[in-house]
Amino acid sequence: MRVISVSVDGIYPAAQRGLFDWLADQDAEIICLQDLRARAYEVEDTPELQLNGYFSYFFDGIEENSNGVAIYTKQAPKAVMFGFGLPSGEDMNGRYLQADFEHLSIVSMLAPTAVANETSQQAKMDFFGGLQNHLQKISHKRRDYIFCSNLHIAHKSRDVEQAESKNDTSGFLAQERQWLDQLYGEINYADAFRLGNDDDDEFSWWPSGQFGEGDGWRTDTQIISNSLSNLVEYAVLYTAKAFSSHAPVIVDYDIHDL
Repeated sequence: MRVISVSVDGIYPAAQRGLFDWLADQDAEIICLQDLRARAYEVEDTPELQLNGYFSYFFDGIEENSNGVAIYTKQAPKAVMFGFGLPSGEDMNGRYLQADFEHLSIVSMLAPTAVANETSQQAKMDFFGGLQNHLQKISHKRRDYIFCSNLHIAHKSRDVEQAESKNDTSGFLAQERQWLDQLYGEINYADAFRLGNDDDDEFSWWPSGQFGEGDGWRTDTQIISNSLSNLVEYAVLYTAKAFSSHAPVIVDYDIHDL
């Protein structure tokens, strides 16, 4: 089973750059998009933003032309969940869309960004605090999860070019990296990309906005239940063509029954 995740910097410009033509040739079972920057009803009513043979689901941002995530799937899910249900609403600072199948749940997730002030960084960490509680809770359920994510966090020094100069930059702060340490440690999830690809110099995002230019970061990945770790067959970042400032994350799993 192939799962593709792409943070698109706006679904319309990504489509103009050939994203949907490329996706149509990939034979992926699941495709997750983040940062659509478009309203769900607009995307649903635009034929060029649909894929033949796929069911599609969208969750747009609170503000027009911001955020938004999508899931395209060849098999219809049994249920779809919008947000992960924090009573105080921190989950609305990002976007979380979940499709439930018989044995597996797929999530398209966009974490919030933070500019250079304490308020936005605190809002970002509140989102991750709530998400951590949610992930701990569902880790005890008798089903597997794949979270296709633009986290806006890089984990290790190898995941950021010129890492020594980024220690005070949002996305590589100690508290953010510690969140991932806990996620991949005591909470018992795994980084699917690293299970299928251990190469250095693997970057998925260029903050300059120009694909491949400036310092690269690996902030996009597929987070999986640890029970799926032995089923990762192959992982790659597609860099042959730019659809946005983010590279698509492609992971093949030895999964035949959703």
